[in-house]
Amino acid sequence: MMEDKQYVLIFRGHSFGYEVQATAKVFIPGVRFILCENGDAPEGVPNRILTTISPEDGSLLLTAAAELHGKSGEKRRTLPADAPSEEQELALCRLLYDLLQEMTGYTPPWGLLTGIRPVRKVIQCLDAGMTAEEAGNMLRERYLVSEKKMQLAVDTALVQQPILPHSAKEIGLYISIPFCPTRCSYCSFVSHSMETAKALIPGYVEKLCEEIAVYGEIIPAYGLTVQSVYIGGGTPTAISAEQLRTVMEAVAKHIDLSHAREYTVEAGRADTITAEKLAVIREMGATRISVNPQTLQDSVLEAIGRRHTAQQAVDAFLLAREMGFDDINMDLIAGLPTDTYDGFADTLGRVMALQPDSITVHTLTLKRSADLYQSETAEGTIGEVERMAALSAKLLPEGGWRPYYLYRQKNTVGNLENVGYARPGKENLYNILIMDETQTILGAGCGASTKIVFPDGDIARIMNYKFPYEYIDRFEKMMEKKQTLRELLVKLGQ
Repeated sequence: MMEDKQYVLIFRGHSFGYEVQATAKVFIPGVRFILCENGDAPEGVPNRILTTISPEDGSLLLTAAAELHGKSGEKRRTLPADAPSEEQELALCRLLYDLLQEMTGYTPPWGLLTGIRPVRKVIQCLDAGMTAEEAGNMLRERYLVSEKKMQLAVDTALVQQPILPHSAKEIGLYISIPFCPTRCSYCSFVSHSMETAKALIPGYVEKLCEEIAVYGEIIPAYGLTVQSVYIGGGTPTAISAEQLRTVMEAVAKHIDLSHAREYTVEAGRADTITAEKLAVIREMGATRISVNPQTLQDSVLEAIGRRHTAQQAVDAFLLAREMGFDDINMDLIAGLPTDTYDGFADTLGRVMALQPDSITVHTLTLKRSADLYQSETAEGTIGEVERMAALSAKLLPEGGWRPYYLYRQKNTVGNLENVGYARPGKENLYNILIMDETQTILGAGCGASTKIVFPDGDIARIMNYKFPYEYIDRFEKMMEKKQTLRELLVKLGQ
């Protein structure tokens, strides 16, 4: 790492390092900070951020100081000595936020909110009896969220609130098929190209069906009911129609779907979608699919490594409609390599003209976004992506698609967000609940996570093996974890 790109964070007198680091990364994304707790920074690191809390004259003195790229600054404030820990943390992060905002000239649209689930704060306010206006004011005044992002969070929460209530005994089931025809250049998911993993698929499908069968025994034994099923990836339709049928037959045989409100198969890439596979999905009872072009610009598709054209994506959508699918999602990504605002606007308009039932707009997450911010074209690039997201937030609600779920990721261009928009009644329950983290979800397959949510809000997680060869070769060892699951589900029912 070049010297001028080295950064150190120094913490003194407090234990709020995680949130302080998250605040710093809003302004300096994509870098790996050297962390120094109650110590001095190493020699030769020019970029330093120091936060301290110390007693002074019966109060607490909070200090944020920084030296960044030849600039320096410092801010201070005091709090009562008995200020709660939560208020100390917020005040210290606000102090650092104000300092870095002055030093960088950047105003983050989500303000002090660094978590991935900003809508949850609004839901909590609404559940506590606040009005939507009061909840929005809280985001603005306490967390410095911009007017537009505040309104987006509130609008999303108002859609979610009547959908969220459910019993602790109602669960989701996620089934992972982690294969893709090729790996897209921006992808950070656990997925494996068919070129390298094709030989593993038959064995993987066999073991996946065995795990589904085990869940078929566990679910009724603990009085659980399946509220939603989501087959994702990867690209589930990357496997053959026969293999897909085998997996979905295992679901039909072993899982009671009589209480399920939705059943999604993320068909995904157009170069994997065929009439035969769509027929299997429909015959086996799935109620919702995704056809995900990401962009309808052929040059951008080529740049990101997708081996299909924009027209193929359109044709796949029209084929699904012709075959009777009445709940189709389409995914788009703002900020793809070589894409422009005009290109994204063209894609958005063409997708809206197809009238899908939901449209999810992701913002590109970059592994090296620090380089983007420090490049000569950074401001223009970030501004372009912000315009893309703003266009979506304007046109989609005007066209009848309401924001229904929202989440954020680390190193997202422009500190932006991913938003699902849907026509009323077409919201995906699984997406809402996994983001809200209020429902138990059992995960089957490679890289899947089982999440048990207890009534007191505690969460326990059990992870499956990440790679297909591990999942196959160590399947029996992985099944031993199901005993841990059973013990946790006993606790869930108490």
